[in-house]
Amino acid sequence: MSYTQQYDFWLNDDYFDQATKEELRGIAGDEKEIEDRFYKELEFGTGGLRGVIGAGTNRMNTYTVRKATQGLANYIIKQGGKDKGVAIAYDSRRKSPEFADEAALCLAANGIKAYVFDSLRPTPELSFALRTLKCISGIVITASHNPPEYNGYKAYWEDGAQVTAPKDREIIEEVKNVTDYHEVKTMSREDAIAAGLYQVIGKEIDDAYMAELKKQIIHPEIIKEVADDIKIVYSPFNGTGNVPVRRILSELGFKNVYVVPEQEMPDPDFTTLDYPNPEDPKAFTLALRLAKEKNADIVLATDPDADRLGIYALDTKSGEYIPFTGNMSGMLIAEYILRERTSTGRMPENPALVTTIVTTNMAGAIARDYNVKFIEVLTGFKFIGEQIKLFEQTGSNNYVFGLEESYGCLAGTHARDKDAVVAVMCLCEMAAWCKKNGITVWDQMLNLYEKYGYYKETQYAITLKGIDGAAQITEMMNRLRSNPPKSFGDLTVKELRDYDRDVAVNLETGEEKSTGLPKSNVLYFDLSNDSWCCARPSGTEPKIKFYMGVKGDSLEDAEKRVEKLTEALKAYL
Repeated sequence: MSYTQQYDFWLNDDYFDQATKEELRGIAGDEKEIEDRFYKELEFGTGGLRGVIGAGTNRMNTYTVRKATQGLANYIIKQGGKDKGVAIAYDSRRKSPEFADEAALCLAANGIKAYVFDSLRPTPELSFALRTLKCISGIVITASHNPPEYNGYKAYWEDGAQVTAPKDREIIEEVKNVTDYHEVKTMSREDAIAAGLYQVIGKEIDDAYMAELKKQIIHPEIIKEVADDIKIVYSPFNGTGNVPVRRILSELGFKNVYVVPEQEMPDPDFTTLDYPNPEDPKAFTLALRLAKEKNADIVLATDPDADRLGIYALDTKSGEYIPFTGNMSGMLIAEYILRERTSTGRMPENPALVTTIVTTNMAGAIARDYNVKFIEVLTGFKFIGEQIKLFEQTGSNNYVFGLEESYGCLAGTHARDKDAVVAVMCLCEMAAWCKKNGITVWDQMLNLYEKYGYYKETQYAITLKGIDGAAQITEMMNRLRSNPPKSFGDLTVKELRDYDRDVAVNLETGEEKSTGLPKSNVLYFDLSNDSWCCARPSGTEPKIKFYMGVKGDSLEDAEKRVEKLTEALKAYL
């Protein structure tokens, strides 16, 4: 069907409710808007769905959520997992509880039990819950850190990680095969409960989750020692982190935790935030104001589904709060865990640190320093989760820590996705250690730079919306692939890794080898002077992202080097 035929179908078919039809009548005559809503299906990608809330095939709504769930249900039944059930969590966004219910009732109508949280919960707790309940799959309704008009739907498999190959492609095929909305099953909640196919979960999972997090604490005695002195400002960005973060810090003995009042309670409009993302400095405006008032040591914020952590730390020399990238905060936690587990004899045999290919090169330097196996995977935390599963299956290594540059990390194996609640806990323990040793968190970051090198990373993104934009992104990748640059400014390209073609080419010798990683539309340029650049179209947004990293001799030198690399990339493009 053409987009106009789809529009007419939604307007006239009895399957769609009156509110949906009313919304669609409101755009009658607006050809561009009708095209945007109906020119394609909202794509069920490897991570699930994400899109603007509204009526239409290219929007997040009751019908697209049901359709995706029917495809997932069909796959679960084919895999023989019908009796294991599915865990469902949701965040504070518009329609999140409704979408969670629609997914649960579609599963129930297919004879699959749904375990639904009684109120909003963090994404990592969903990962923990489905493993605890021994479910075949999990769903979380969230658009993570996207603007308020968005919502999304992420699918997990029984290991607790987001679905990876080949299951991701197989589920996508099942969702694509659901072409008739009338084939999508649903039932009432009353009937689902009566049939034992809808169960509300909550406190028992929360308690078990907290107990698992506490197992990651190395020095509880240090926390108690400095509890009266250390001051923490925290914002949940009106999302799911408020209750679990405050609970874990309180139970560990931290006494001075100040929550940003305007961003404490759930708010789907994110009224005080342009963009509820801990990567955005503007999002910290209110938290930093409170920090200055309280003279806080650290300032923390988690995104709405509490899988990412952003931090600022006080520099006592300047009196200013310094922003930390995800690479920086991840390195602080990683180095602390490796150092203290080694010194206390609590490092497991064959330990491993796992990062993604676009994470800082400092990670490898720290892992080597502590004699820990260093493994790089494709971008996306599900690939880190997949490594944990492989370690368990083969007994080859023991997972100690994993991180990605986009403000996500995981200590422990209770979840298989990035977990900002455990990240807050570990970061606060590390800050307590700093306090006991008379230094600030920023001082400790400078110590790491001095020891391992001044690594600096940045990103450059180009957003290209609509049909034309997608074609332009494809063209850009094709050009980089077919006619790769020999250098970026004064940095020589030593090796080009094309993960789509699974080939790594040494540009000095011409030698080719496998990348050793799964197929993915990603190009990686390994440059001279421990520098690199990576091109990757986003899987959830209409943009292409370029990740870059350098190593300098000082903060100023690293800053200059990363600016030069960014300018060289722009000049090439």
